[in-house]
Amino acid sequence: MPPVRYVEGAFPPEDRLDWSKLIPMIGPASAALARYDELLATIPGPDVLLAPLTTQEAVLSSRIEGTRATMGDVLGFEAGGRTISPDREADVREILNYRVAMAGAIADLADLPLCQRVVLSAHRVLLSGVRGAGKSPGTYRRVPNWIGPPGSSPEDATYVPIGADKLPAAMDARERYLHATVPDPLVQLAILHAEFEALHPFLDGNGRLGRMLVPLFLWQQGIIRQPVFYISAYLEERRDRYHESLLRVSREDDWTGWCQFFLDAVKTQAEDNRRKTEAVFNLFEETTRWFSAVTRSRGAIDALRWLFANPVFSSSDFVRTTRSSRRTSLRWIATLYDRGILSEIATSAGSRPRILAFPALLNIVEGRDVF
Repeated sequence: MPPVRYVEGAFPPEDRLDWSKLIPMIGPASAALARYDELLATIPGPDVLLAPLTTQEAVLSSRIEGTRATMGDVLGFEAGGRTISPDREADVREILNYRVAMAGAIADLADLPLCQRVVLSAHRVLLSGVRGAGKSPGTYRRVPNWIGPPGSSPEDATYVPIGADKLPAAMDARERYLHATVPDPLVQLAILHAEFEALHPFLDGNGRLGRMLVPLFLWQQGIIRQPVFYISAYLEERRDRYHESLLRVSREDDWTGWCQFFLDAVKTQAEDNRRKTEAVFNLFEETTRWFSAVTRSRGAIDALRWLFANPVFSSSDFVRTTRSSRRTSLRWIATLYDRGILSEIATSAGSRPRILAFPALLNIVEGRDVF
């Protein structure tokens, strides 16, 4: 079977969309996003409290591309308490780059619109010092590429994107559409995501960067008030459908089918994000009430917020980041441990500090009991 190839002149496709199929899905997706955003408005510093969800998004988005590292691997590696194989460590470093690239893009958007400059900068960070570091980070590809089994050629590939010589103009066209006035922003986002993946503008990192742009777009459009929207769980669970729906855009001009898939992803993930966010916030309030009563220290609440952002940590890091004495900090750890809020995953040995975890929070983020 010949490869599917990028179809020039088919973007944007709004005049070829079947709006009768999309309109019934736009309302529920928009309503689910609005409910999620209303919840975000009630949470002080959601970027801190929801940091584990951001890590999980990085894990799942990377997993779609073939990495195998878990959130436990990432957090344990950061805390210095988990020994992993070189391959798994390479996965972890890619995931950590995802988080740094996302934070950098958010910082860039304080002064810039969501433009190619932001995209190129994020890509440079995403591939810095990891397996894709030799594939022109932060630069559009200047050579052909294709998607297919290892060792495949353009003739027997699954998909062949646009030629490198035509890529800059295509990315310019995508950016114009990004800032155009369109009938619906969620459909616009679906089209933008599909076009980014179809163009495949980089030699590596296209999938992860394309998914990273989803919450940035929603935030820039004012649809959510914080760039903390997580879509990769839906896409990772339906990886084959995700790739097939994207492929059908170029193979069959099925933009409507792709938009339907994407709108369902937004709705489903907005609902799941809301449930998890609400559970995290309820856990924070419950733990705060108890911890405040026990410690009678205002500094303890700052320490608790740090704990929610770092649910796997070393005792030495906890002591270093709190504003209290070492003795007080260790007493807080002991109090949380005795209460069953913390569990020990590695004892101290020599110069290696004790490593602890916050199972209730981690299980909310994972959506199941794994810790």
